[in-house]
Amino acid sequence: MTPRESVAALTDFVSASIIGQQDVIQRLVIGLLANGNLLIEGLPGLAKTRAIKSLARGMAAEFSRIQFTPDLLPSDITGTEVMHSESGSPEFRFESGPIFANIVLADEINRAPAKVQAALLEAMEERQVTVAGNTYPMPDLFMVMATQNPVEQEGTYPLPEAQLDRFLMHVHMDYPDESAEAKIIRLVRGEEQGQLATATHNSVEDTGRAPKPVPQEVVFDARAEIAAVTVSEVVERYMVDLVFASRYPQRYSDDLERWLQVGASPRGALALDKSSRVMAWLDGRDHVLPDDVRTVAHDCLRHRLMLSYEASADGVSANDVIDAMLAQVAVT
Repeated sequence: MTPRESVAALTDFVSASIIGQQDVIQRLVIGLLANGNLLIEGLPGLAKTRAIKSLARGMAAEFSRIQFTPDLLPSDITGTEVMHSESGSPEFRFESGPIFANIVLADEINRAPAKVQAALLEAMEERQVTVAGNTYPMPDLFMVMATQNPVEQEGTYPLPEAQLDRFLMHVHMDYPDESAEAKIIRLVRGEEQGQLATATHNSVEDTGRAPKPVPQEVVFDARAEIAAVTVSEVVERYMVDLVFASRYPQRYSDDLERWLQVGASPRGALALDKSSRVMAWLDGRDHVLPDDVRTVAHDCLRHRLMLSYEASADGVSANDVIDAMLAQVAVT
């Protein structure tokens, strides 16, 4: 199979166990192919953890899950040096922590204190961990998918804006619709009976067994093809204009000027570029369209905007601000 066909098979595999969240599954695949990290936010029970674990199961990759708690230490994530005594000669050896995996699930990241969050985010940004003066690189395929609960704030440590900026996308997960809810019931009931739900339609159901895991080389080959996707000057200018609309909102409207306090950083423009090229590749195109940029704009920018008090008083969210930006920034 071609890399695109393999990625499509992986998407189908994840969709078999995650019902009614196609947009979230698509964002997981985008993060994987764009070599970025994702922050997934949603209410409890919406299958955030299940979606990430399903993606890992569909790949020939090492998976690690870290449950963040207030008493967690940085060494619990990165690992530490342990003294070994063999033949009477004591020596310190590095014992790697759960961060040294291909796909890392950071569950409820906002429940860990700042030092632990910083240790994780260093690995995300630098792709390496430093312990006792020694540097240890992460695997070639390395991706962190963090989850957080948006409503329960007791005993949590919200991520600062500077750390949020290091996530490629901030994905919102919402309730499924009525039809999807019924399929979820049937799916879980079927799993309890040791069967797949009859409502799902994919290769897993047809063959009665899970497909062969996607090799890591497929991801690297896909990334090479995505790197060749072209972005015209017009679309590139459109990305820049969107980012600058968040920085200089007075150029576009009085409402945007009142709502925005701090705009997106250059990482926002890079995220738009990477994610929109992946969208074009997934659609079988070798060039990016403005619609690709609009599709990923909310996920790439919502966590990079700091809203003003006036926006909060008006009940305006980051999504509303991005909607206004998309409505007022033209493709020129």
